[in-house]
Amino acid sequence: MNTPATKSAVTLCTGEVMHKRLRPAKNAFRYGVFFIRVPVRDIGHMSTPALFSVNRFNALSFHERDHGDARQPLALWIDGLLRSEGITDADGEICLQCFPRVFGFVFNPVSFWFCHHQDGSLRAVVCEVRNTFGEKHLYLLENGGRLANGEELQARKIFHVSPFCKVEGNYRFRFMQAQQETAETTAEHTQKKYLARIDYADAEGPLLLTSVSGREQHMSNTHIAKVMLRYPFMTIGVVLRIHLQALRLWIKRVPFISKPIPPSEELSR
Repeated sequence: MNTPATKSAVTLCTGEVMHKRLRPAKNAFRYGVFFIRVPVRDIGHMSTPALFSVNRFNALSFHERDHGDARQPLALWIDGLLRSEGITDADGEICLQCFPRVFGFVFNPVSFWFCHHQDGSLRAVVCEVRNTFGEKHLYLLENGGRLANGEELQARKIFHVSPFCKVEGNYRFRFMQAQQETAETTAEHTQKKYLARIDYADAEGPLLLTSVSGREQHMSNTHIAKVMLRYPFMTIGVVLRIHLQALRLWIKRVPFISKPIPPSEELSR
């Protein structure tokens, strides 16, 4: 990803979530979503439309306390986390991709922190994973230098997410970004498309294929109204769909695994 990260404002993306289980019973679904990309270093200086707020209630909102450490600003928290892991050159923009609060409610199964060099190239990605038990874990993905667009990154699974998957095996991550021009080819009408792929394999081989994709657009009252009319209960729907899919797996007699003790360290790499 060698395109400089956006620094001017939070942006709104519309796309879809895809999930496919390969065994012991096949199960697949995809549904439309919208998410936001927040320039973390500019949180205190962003201009926002009337229907979107930062750290206060609105139709759509973003609250810093939903991520990181509530005791300090997000930029300080993520910089400190990276420094503690020996990464001192992620001094460019940090963009957080996550679901917003919809009328005050949100649940983020996974959020992505894209940490850039000053020149806009991607240095590291932090995946903030949450389960429905109120626990979270951070996976730090990096290769010691610049990350190429679509480069494969791996992490050992150590955090319990689904009661139908053991805490073993590995994740494979790929993050892709592309430019798409509209009928008008000026810079103002060039849109970015994002794709995050997370594939999971256990001791027996590939098990889950998942992705989150979206097309970026300006955060405006018009666009907010459109996505809320199209997905009026999206964030509540995320939780409902998690439980619905769990029910489908239970009906298909996929073995149920009790929740283990969470890892002692909040971050792994």
